[in-house]
This record gives sequence, C-alpha cells and structure tokens, in this order.
Amino acid sequence: MNSELLTLLLAAGAIVVLILLITKLKLNPFLALTLSALGLGLAAGVGANETVESFVKGFGSALNKTGPVIGLGTLLGGILLGSGGADRIANAFIGTRPVKYVPWAVCAAALLIGMPHLFDVSFIMLAPLVYTVAKRTGSHLLFVGLPLAAGLYVSHGLLPPHPAPTLAVSAFHANTGLTIFFGLLIAIPTAVICGPLLTRLISPWFGPAPDLSAGPVGANETSSPRPVSLSLSIISVLLPPALMLIGTLGMAYTVKDSGAHAFFGALNNPILSLLAAVIFAFFALGLKSGFNLGEVGKMANKGLAPLGAILLILGAGGGFKQMLSSIELDQLITHHASGWPVNPLILAWGIAALLRVCIGSATVATVAATGIVAPLALVHPELSPELLVLATASGAVMLSHVNDSGFWLFKEYFQLSVAQTFRTWTLMLCIQSVIGLIGVLLIEAVIR
Repeated sequence: MNSELLTLLLAAGAIVVLILLITKLKLNPFLALTLSALGLGLAAGVGANETVESFVKGFGSALNKTGPVIGLGTLLGGILLGSGGADRIANAFIGTRPVKYVPWAVCAAALLIGMPHLFDVSFIMLAPLVYTVAKRTGSHLLFVGLPLAAGLYVSHGLLPPHPAPTLAVSAFHANTGLTIFFGLLIAIPTAVICGPLLTRLISPWFGPAPDLSAGPVGANETSSPRPVSLSLSIISVLLPPALMLIGTLGMAYTVKDSGAHAFFGALNNPILSLLAAVIFAFFALGLKSGFNLGEVGKMANKGLAPLGAILLILGAGGGFKQMLSSIELDQLITHHASGWPVNPLILAWGIAALLRVCIGSATVATVAATGIVAPLALVHPELSPELLVLATASGAVMLSHVNDSGFWLFKEYFQLSVAQTFRTWTLMLCIQSVIGLIGVLLIEAVIR
C-alpha cells in the first residue's frame, strides 16, 4: 500500500477510535486521547519507547505556555466571582432598566464577566441572577437565561485565556493580543445576534415557562456584605486584554531590539498581563473590600478545582498532535495542501466543527483539530495565524447536542425539555459558529 495512503488511513483511524472511545465507551477524554495517540504511534511502527517519548514531548509542549495562561485566568475569575465583583457588574448592567432592555444588559454583562473564567463555573455562579431577574421582571426564564449563555459562550469560544483558543494560539504560534483584538471584533456582534436579537426572534419557541421557585437554583435576592467597587471590578476584567492590545500596537510601531519594543513585548505577554491583573484584583477586589488574606486565597483557589481535568485534556491533546507529526502527517498535508481548492480557514472551521459534533467537547475538538490544521499555516505563509485560531475555535462550538456537558447544564438549570434545549441552546451555538466563520473571512478580506 502507498505509504502516504497508509499514513492518512492511520490518522483517520486514530480520530475515529478517539471519537468512539468518548461517545460509545464513555471514556474520559484524557484517557481517550492518550490511548488514541499511543495506539497510533504503535500502529504506525514508531516503536514503543519512541511513541511514549513523542507523546510526552507533545504533552509538555501543549502546556508550556497554555497552562500558566489558563491557570492565571482562572485565579482572576475566582477572585472576581468570590469577591462579588461579577454580581456587581451584572447588577450594574441590569439595574432597573425596562424589561425590553434586559436581554441586552444581561448579554453585555455576561460577555464581560465571561472573559477571564471558565464557562461552566461562570454559568453556575450567575444562574441564580437569571432567576432573580426573571422573577423581578415577570419574564420567561429563557428571556434572561439565553442572552446570559450567549455572552458567556462567545467569550468561552473565541477569547484567550479560555482553554480552546489559548491552546490554538500556542499551536499556531499566533499573537495573543492580536487574537484578542480580532476575537473581540467578532465576539461583540456575535453576542448581540446570538443574545438579545435571537432571544427576541425565537421567544415564541420557548415553550412553557419554568417554575421560578423550583429548579437547581433559587430566586432569592443576594447581596454581598462587603462593598465591591464597580469600576475596580471592570478594570480587573479588562486589564489583561487592554495590556496585550497596547503591547501589540506598541510592538508594531517601535524599533525591534529597542527598550520600548521590549517593554511593549512584555505587555503583550499573556502570562505577565494576567499576572498583573491577578495581583491588581487581589488587592483591589480582595483586600480593599475588607476580605482577609485567607479569604482572598480561598476565592482564587476555588476556581482551580475543575482545572486539573482540563489541563490533562489539553496536554493529552498536545501528545496526540505530536503523534500525528511523528507519523509525518504534517509533512503529507504540507506537501499536498497547496493544491487544495478550499480556503484553509474554511477547512479549519469544518474540521473542528465535525470533531465537535462527534465528540461533544469544544476544547477536545479544538485540541484534536490543531494537529490536522497546523500544517496549513506552513503551506500558506500569508495566512494570519490569529484568524486560523478563530476559525478553528468557531468551528469547535458548532451543534452542541446530547454529547456535550454544556447542553445538559443549560437544560437542567433552566428546567427545559430536550426539545426546548435544542431549539434554544443548540440553535444559538450553531449561529455563533457560523457567524464566527463569517467574521473571520471578512477580517481576512480586509487585512489582505
């Protein structure tokens, strides 16, 4: 058999095995990625020791920069949520505005609050606010809940330091600040369309209104006994992207190897920018608001609990990507991709979307897709790696259904039927994915 064909068949077989292990055998994605990667190496004749070494190398490379970024982002989010800063932002946006403006306010607050924190944690922490606002305004729960989910998931899907886009930034050697800038250009209109506009359009499909006194969360008003500054809360959220954007612009207009260029390069470093924000939030939202050192430490640490599993998945995904390189799939794609008649951004989006539908997890879909997509950047040097990140990340949120934990989280917290969840949550993420691709293609047309 032709060696190139054998390489393609082995790679395709490993991806199919990965999908089956997760969807049929219900294995943990970390274990499924590990078994698929090692099995691929052995099946390709790489050798037992070489296979393990290749996997370990990829595991370490994936977490080399990704791990600290995600960890610092999670610490920042933990302080924001634990100090009451997130509630302060949300309540300030919502206030006593007329009912028709509630979806807009909720979506804007969620987009802002969701920037530094994992979707699941932010959603669970803010779900009581949805019940409170729905009860206060006499609205259907989804009238508030769908814009909240849209705002949070747009941040989760497109913007570092969230796991999927952060991993893609590292895999494609993209500029984090520029990725955030392009991501915000796409994220803001996406949140508007998938949040308040979609909510208004599909409100007749919501179905029976859930019981606001029942469900996994209550509808009681909550207030923090400690005053948290709204302005300091917003600064804590916006400080990392602001520093990185300033750094990106500064590097573009300063002489390389100069002191100014080095300074802006430090600002553009996501680890340093996030570390500055964590330190700022520690004092501005923690100690300044009256919390003691132990309490602030507990806030920060609370968000780290779900992080271990995510980092293991990202590391194993890096090992899987390295194994694809070990069997020389990247060279094969590089050799042939220049003649493919498909825009590489669309191809990246399609591969990630297909994996998302099959696997369920946006993070795992992005992890698996990067190994296939990364060689495209070598074939097309004119291609923006930042847009490649956003195309892959947009594809990875397509068609969330019953194999996605987010699907069930949304369904159970808002007391919905499976049918209601499909015509709200699933529809919302399909639209987000398509708009993300359109936004990427529009930016590509402009910058070229």
